[in-house]
Amino acid sequence: MESGFYGSSTDGSLKCKFEESGLANTHDIMEKAVRWFRSRSIFVVAYGTGCGAIEMPPTFTSRYDAERMGVVGVATPRQADLIILSGYLAYKTLRRVIRTYEQMQKPRYIMTLGSCPINGGMYWDSYNTIKKLDDYLPIDVSVTGCMPRPEAVIDGFVLLQERIRNGEKAGWEKYDENFEFYKENQKRVLGGHIDPSYETDWYNLKSGGKA
Repeated sequence: MESGFYGSSTDGSLKCKFEESGLANTHDIMEKAVRWFRSRSIFVVAYGTGCGAIEMPPTFTSRYDAERMGVVGVATPRQADLIILSGYLAYKTLRRVIRTYEQMQKPRYIMTLGSCPINGGMYWDSYNTIKKLDDYLPIDVSVTGCMPRPEAVIDGFVLLQERIRNGEKAGWEKYDENFEFYKENQKRVLGGHIDPSYETDWYNLKSGGKA
């Protein structure tokens, strides 16, 4: 006779149905649960980097309501899991994006909108915009379109959630493993000192505090 968790095998011993599904121990069960909870609580830092930022208000407000999927906006990178790079990135902006990304707690993710972060888009021949963000920071999900509508942005959230639930290798892990590669590329375009420095004295900039 079978219960909700156990069934009789041919030799009379009890066999756990969890084992049949590949969840052989409590650790596996907990890991799967944690990944599910994590996928349903994605906090997005409020940082609009390009023209695609105009798609964020409708995505997060009543018509499309991304919060029903567990995706909410937060004010600071310390609270955030995800940063959305919504369009082109100038080198000046890249400095701030790197600083914001490195302040985010792990696990952390990057989603890009449009073709500009992938290949430069319409700014492919501009002297002050990056052509391939993946050389400087790892991208987890790219949403195509110029600019993608809220439906496409939500599709991007769904894809990211699936990858988190499946335990796929995330960009922050690649960033840690290939840290020297990313830093070398960053230094090549931004110089050895990525402003603002961690030692910046914001209250005394006019009186000689480092910026």
